[in-house]
Amino acid sequence: MSHTALILMELGAIFVSLALLGRLAGKIGISPIPLYLVGGLFFGHGGVIDFTGLENFTRITSEIGVVLLLLLLGLEYSAKELVNGLRQSWFAGLLDLVLNFSPGAVMAWALGWGPIAALVMGGVTYISSSGIIAKVLTDLGRLGNRETPVILSLLVFEDLAMAVYLPVLTTVLAGFSFATGAQTVGISLLVVTLVLVIALKYGRAVSTIVDSDDQEVFLLTVLGAALLVAGVASTLQVSAAVGAFLLGIAISGSTATNATRILEPLRDLFAAMFFAVFGLNTDPSTIPPVLGWAVVLALVTTVTKIAVGWWAAKNQGIGVPGRARAGTSLVARGEFSIVIAGLAVASGAVEPELAAMATAYVLLMGIFGPVLTRLAEPALRLLQRKSAVPAGGRAR
Repeated sequence: MSHTALILMELGAIFVSLALLGRLAGKIGISPIPLYLVGGLFFGHGGVIDFTGLENFTRITSEIGVVLLLLLLGLEYSAKELVNGLRQSWFAGLLDLVLNFSPGAVMAWALGWGPIAALVMGGVTYISSSGIIAKVLTDLGRLGNRETPVILSLLVFEDLAMAVYLPVLTTVLAGFSFATGAQTVGISLLVVTLVLVIALKYGRAVSTIVDSDDQEVFLLTVLGAALLVAGVASTLQVSAAVGAFLLGIAISGSTATNATRILEPLRDLFAAMFFAVFGLNTDPSTIPPVLGWAVVLALVTTVTKIAVGWWAAKNQGIGVPGRARAGTSLVARGEFSIVIAGLAVASGAVEPELAAMATAYVLLMGIFGPVLTRLAEPALRLLQRKSAVPAGGRAR
């Protein structure tokens, strides 16, 4: 059998397996991300079937998956919404950063993995999954709820924090000096500021340049621009993912809507490969030793995320059910956590166990987060009903 035929068969088997896992996720009502990670573990190093001849292809497809994930996330927001959200949620965002970055950093330090791993694990536990949260809110019909703008504002703050965090992380992982790191962060902030200014003042012009009535031309233009911007951003030592996110912000109106519609199938395809590739590169035998710590981390950061969402919603005058929905909606971790861990593992600057810890943690939070979001309101109603029943009496 030729090498090309073998690769095509392996790739086909992976895609079919991911499709089956996606169907299963839909039937049981959870995000497919955790199952894609499991699929990667099945086919990867130390898995049941070792498909290790696909490294070159899967590496570039997973990079494209990250770019498309962040591009479409940027398309969901306008520059004005980002600025307004930042003004409204800056204190809650800082509280979120402190409460949810600390557990991962402290655990990595306590396990003796060192300061770089602490920086990485802090990011893994801090950032919520915008993709999972958006899907859950859509599936549950909560996009019009009063607490939803609070949730989105916190997600926007986290995304902007990533625009600073990722350049710092990549600088540290590459072993650059403090001066180089400061320069990288400065460039990142300058690029973010420049793009926001362009988006605010010239967003319509950018959208006009990108737009086209020809669907094929439009697809090639948007995708090509995203990859080009991501490459330039990476050259400037700004995360390629952040570059794609900023391009998405600069595109607005009907152009953004059309771009989202036409790019969603591509995003889902490449993003599925991205999550699977992370699993492919993780040896399943490394997970059991860190599973207990991952459970502890999951429990702690579930409480801290709920606390942040509850407080932020309460601060906006939202009632108890809305506070519970806001808090539980923020629990899920996913794509960005894997992006951060993937960067660290690829650099070779952290302990190999970190990949296993991040995988186990995202698996737990990717499953538990959506389930908790669905059950929070019914559980709260049940508790309120029970508390309204007098001793020895019956509720009316």
